[in-house]
Amino acid sequence: MKIKKIAALSLLSATFISPLALAQTEIEWWHSMDGALTDWVNDLADGFNESQTEFKVIPIYKGDYEQSMTAGVAAYRAGEAPDILQVYEVGTASMIYADGVTKSVTEIMQENGIPFDLNNYIPAVASYYTAPNGELLSLPFNSSTTVMYYNKDAFKKAGLDAENPPKTWDEVRKATEALKAAGVSCPMTTEWMGWTQLESFSAWHNAPYASENNGFDGLGAELLVNQPLQLRHFNNLDAMAKEGLFHYKGRASEAGPAFRSGECAITFGSSASYAGLKRDAKFEFGESTLPYYADVEGAPQNTVIGGASLWVMNGKPLDHYRGVAQFFDYISQPEIQAASHMRTGYLPVTKAAFEITEASGFYEENPGANVPVEQMIRKATDNTRGIRLGNMLQIRAIVDEETEQIWSGQKNPEAALNNIEERGNQLLRRFERVNNR
Repeated sequence: MKIKKIAALSLLSATFISPLALAQTEIEWWHSMDGALTDWVNDLADGFNESQTEFKVIPIYKGDYEQSMTAGVAAYRAGEAPDILQVYEVGTASMIYADGVTKSVTEIMQENGIPFDLNNYIPAVASYYTAPNGELLSLPFNSSTTVMYYNKDAFKKAGLDAENPPKTWDEVRKATEALKAAGVSCPMTTEWMGWTQLESFSAWHNAPYASENNGFDGLGAELLVNQPLQLRHFNNLDAMAKEGLFHYKGRASEAGPAFRSGECAITFGSSASYAGLKRDAKFEFGESTLPYYADVEGAPQNTVIGGASLWVMNGKPLDHYRGVAQFFDYISQPEIQAASHMRTGYLPVTKAAFEITEASGFYEENPGANVPVEQMIRKATDNTRGIRLGNMLQIRAIVDEETEQIWSGQKNPEAALNNIEERGNQLLRRFERVNNR
């Protein structure tokens, strides 16, 4: 008799469970945002989850960009892929040529009847993730670009105008000379050598980094980094290094601590570093545009995109795609975009989000935070949409290896740039062979 009563009570309890809770579809989102950015991602998911009851987005940290992309591809092959995978920009070509692995954002939104206008996005951002047929392949998410940071206190000590940073490379040289004369041990350094001093440098001067429109037009692209403009620039950096004006501090973001500590007065890096600098720097700093050579026609143009985008994996049930479409619509709202921009330092990838941020007074309270947007808001050209090449991560490693031999005095810039082209093109041909099968 007791057993019957318990069974009856269990059945009665089950009838009062919300049918919405039982029917809720879970959407897996694999990402690479760690530290404070994990909280940001979780808050975005929570905000969406609280805005409706049909879907639940579950963010899962899968390691750094390379680790999460590798895990995502492996999971797809095993039939266990997430619904959404965050992929860094250098993995874009690999995702595009992974035939059948993903569905385009345009397709997802259209199939689920959600209005989506690509013209709302900043051109230099949207164009990077757009196919020749106009389809948006992945959703721009945490987009960044390269900027110049400088130590205003060090500038003042050197007698430089801290509110008027150098805009050209000639002005940068004069500033570093003044900084050195004032006793600054490291007038200038840089993070991400390949990204800042070759990829963005070329785009900022409206010059190609590779043939085939930087790889957008096909797999036959070849690197074009040993050209007169790039050679001029690395000869300039080499001379500055020999004079103690430029100090190489290591690969990727290894130069970051040297700037944050006040050792180096100028650095080049990601616009997404702004929030961390504001939190950690013990000095007043400024953010400005990349320098350019004033005699180069077409300069400055716009810089190339960094960061990552959100890809939708193929082979999922239709209700999952409906949930993904609604989630993308939610995080694309101008108010959400603006809040994310102000919180993280990543770009507001839509024009409306930029306008909201500007109207809020954020840029007046945080001088320089608008610089990356101003750099990217310009209309992109074939040379400045970005760089869409296979094996791009390995090519960046080659750039590091070869340019390090310039700073150590083992190679001249022309030999280093020539080797970057030769070794990089071998990787491009390997990628072409694999993806032309």
